[in-house]
Amino acid sequence: MTVRVLLADDQTLVREAFAMLVESAPDMEVVGQAATGRQAVELARTERADLVVMDIRMPDLDGIGATRLIAADDDLAGVKVLVLTTYDTDENIVDALRAGASGFLVKDTRPAELLDAIRTVAAGEALLSPGPTARLIARFLRSPVAAPATAGPDCLSEREREVLTLVARGLNNTEIAETLGLSPLTAKTHVSRTMGKLGARDRAQLVVVAYESGLVAPGAG
Repeated sequence: MTVRVLLADDQTLVREAFAMLVESAPDMEVVGQAATGRQAVELARTERADLVVMDIRMPDLDGIGATRLIAADDDLAGVKVLVLTTYDTDENIVDALRAGASGFLVKDTRPAELLDAIRTVAAGEALLSPGPTARLIARFLRSPVAAPATAGPDCLSEREREVLTLVARGLNNTEIAETLGLSPLTAKTHVSRTMGKLGARDRAQLVVVAYESGLVAPGAG
């Protein structure tokens, strides 16, 4: 399956460099380039992209706002957003996740890592830049904010709450299966059911729910 990628960055040279990189991968194609957040939202609709590589700092509408519009549009329910930025500050990571991004990387990521990130996010996994990941999420996702759009974990079974906790701690389906003594398929089913009950678009939103609800405490291992 070919991943249809939309590139959103206000710097032409950056977009062109990313385009060359993405087009070099046999399983990806660039279907559009946007210089502003609003262009990114429009092109996501017209080009039917599978994934948007989204810069944060853009004119007209920034990447956080564009991500929020994409995540709120039912017609774009299948579109994933991978936020890519020079600024790896705590606030940007948290804002990107709350807006509906499925991944976060800084621009000094190696080319091969960016391609792997696109594949990971397109496949429905959450991906966060290795450096700032766990510490920043644990520290900031429970700061005072409006209630999340998703449901809380009270609607989950005991097993689903266990799965949610492990997802929030960064485990993939295989690792969850090994931890709980399940088959990988059963673990995947539990993750999918948990997402459905919580109204989460992807695993990144499961992380948000787990921390904001207090199911996983800041600093928990």
